[in-house]
Amino acid sequence: MGMHEGRARLNKSVKELMMRWNETKSQWNDGNARGFEAKFLVPLEHDAKRAIGAMDHMAQVLQKIKSDCEE
Repeated sequence: MGMHEGRARLNKSVKELMMRWNETKSQWNDGNARGFEAKFLVPLEHDAKRAIGAMDHMAQVLQKIKSDCEE
């Protein structure tokens, strides 16, 4: 799996998780649900977005390296 495929897969998975969580919250809306969201899902979503940004940056760096090596 290449960088772009991995990025797309991570992005899709996080979006699906958050969509499913929003569906779950309509049925499970108590202190435990809010605690679970705050402790696990919010940090996970934040970390995934940072990882996706890092993957974008790494793809640019790798493209530059490839371009420099072809000259």
